[in-house]
Amino acid sequence: MAKGDNKISKMAVWVLMALLIVGLAGFGATNLTGTVRTVGKVGSEQISVDEFAREMQQEMRAAGAQIGQPMTMELARSIGLDQQVLSRLVMIGALDGEAKEMGLSIGDETLRQEITGISAFQGPGGSFDRETYRLALDGIGMSENEFEADLRDEAGRTLLQGAVVAGVSMPAEMTDAIVNFVGARRDFTWAPLTEADLDEPLADPTPEALQAFYDDNPEMFRLPESKAITYVLLSPEMILDTVEIDEAALRTLYDERADQYDVPERRLVERLVFPTEEAAGEAMAQLEVGGTTFEQLVSDRGLALLDVDLGDLTRDELDAAGDAVFEAEFGQVVGPLPSALGPALFRVNGVVAARHTTFEEAEPELRDELAGDRARRVIEQQSEDINDLLAGGATLEELAETTDMELGQIEWAEGVETGVAAYEGFREAAAALTADDFPEAVFLDDGSIVAMRLDETLPERPEPFDAAIDTVTEAWTAAELESRLTGQADGLLAALADGGDFADQGLAPRSESGLTRSDFVAGAPFTLMTEVFQMDEGEVRVVSGPAGVVLVRLDAALPPAEDGQVAQLRSQLSGQLDQQLSNALFQAFSYDAQVRANPQVDQNAVNAVLNSFQ
Repeated sequence: MAKGDNKISKMAVWVLMALLIVGLAGFGATNLTGTVRTVGKVGSEQISVDEFAREMQQEMRAAGAQIGQPMTMELARSIGLDQQVLSRLVMIGALDGEAKEMGLSIGDETLRQEITGISAFQGPGGSFDRETYRLALDGIGMSENEFEADLRDEAGRTLLQGAVVAGVSMPAEMTDAIVNFVGARRDFTWAPLTEADLDEPLADPTPEALQAFYDDNPEMFRLPESKAITYVLLSPEMILDTVEIDEAALRTLYDERADQYDVPERRLVERLVFPTEEAAGEAMAQLEVGGTTFEQLVSDRGLALLDVDLGDLTRDELDAAGDAVFEAEFGQVVGPLPSALGPALFRVNGVVAARHTTFEEAEPELRDELAGDRARRVIEQQSEDINDLLAGGATLEELAETTDMELGQIEWAEGVETGVAAYEGFREAAAALTADDFPEAVFLDDGSIVAMRLDETLPERPEPFDAAIDTVTEAWTAAELESRLTGQADGLLAALADGGDFADQGLAPRSESGLTRSDFVAGAPFTLMTEVFQMDEGEVRVVSGPAGVVLVRLDAALPPAEDGQVAQLRSQLSGQLDQQLSNALFQAFSYDAQVRANPQVDQNAVNAVLNSFQ
């Protein structure tokens, strides 16, 4: 009984909070005038106007939160929220009638305990306060009698549902069947066949063979619905030769890039710092007599080589240690030498030679960069004139004749990313392009501009043989190889089925153990596991597909592993099936209760409530 009381207590809190949210919403239904008090009747239960209005407000607020904006009544009705609310209220009314007919409810003392235990009704001292109780109910437009009646009805429905589904469980055979199917395992041996295993090499296809394959497989060579687009394009590369760059600008840019074109000699250096000059000297002495290594010294200090790695540095960046480090040989340790952190030993791990790039060597790169920048500025300036021409009625063909823009055509569809469609901006504009759009200049990410026109929308259609020749050749080769390998594998079935060894047939077998239906075998056709689970022990099959051709023999059919994972699966599945059966039984009971209650809905009253919403 304590468990049931706890459920009712939680239910009471949620009922109150839901009503508070609706009552304090700040929008919803205006006051209804007239004598209409109900919108329907379910058996002996009435669906009141206020109850319907509250439920509509709650559903509209919830739906508005999902879409991120207030839900209008027009939208709510268009998606059927009003019918959902009515259906739910009809079901509640039918269940309330059933519960009352059976005498299911809670007593006055239990109801009192539930109400006095709700924190929203407690005063400053933490105990139940009747005035707080009254004010809270006033805020949501309910009387004490209405609220208490709702609590009793909800408790009755909870008890009714518990009685209907109590002790319901799905037969264990159902759980076992599913677990056995999902967890079943197979041991099998398989061997792939590749083009290298063919008895005779695959010959090149004849034109007649390709044409026949194309004719026999028309569904393989079809073009998607696409847009026939005419466009004009002006890119910086197209006008580079017309852009003049003076030597002074090139010299200025070269000087600004001095650190890029005049790189001094550098050393890859590790530095191990010591607390005193004496400690550093003692360590260096040990190194000189072979009593230790640089790595050991680093380790003795609790460091790793990564901690002492300085990377590549110039002579100046090494400060006072620069001359000695730069005079050292590769792999040599020098010191003690001063550093910003104290006396240190330095090890040279590499020499990076100085690199000087002359102006003449850098000039082509600098010229292309400056020309590209200036070409983009020229295009930006021309774009206004081009848009003016388009606005004045100039066609794309006329633009190509009177400007530097080049005319082109493309059949574009989703996935086409070649030519001008390599530009993301072009693809976005092409996707949105309609026959009603007028051409306008669109900037692309490299400073180019393009204007386009939709000539027609082409339906899905066969790809012409000449255009599809490469695809046809590839598909023919794959199909012919699969057919040849499958035929060759069929010839090996008899020898393997009689207990023959894969290796004796010149195959390279692979063994798999304890695989389930959901496992994936790399390098094998996708249908391999499906085929394996259809086989009998000892059976040998040829399995083929786009991923290749294999011979497979089923060695053992095993039950699910008796481990923690399968036990967890069984437990979870049993609970889910029990819950599904309980839900199905209660839904059937609810439907039967509604049919027997013969619901009656006053549509005029419903419309009046809906029309009263602001």
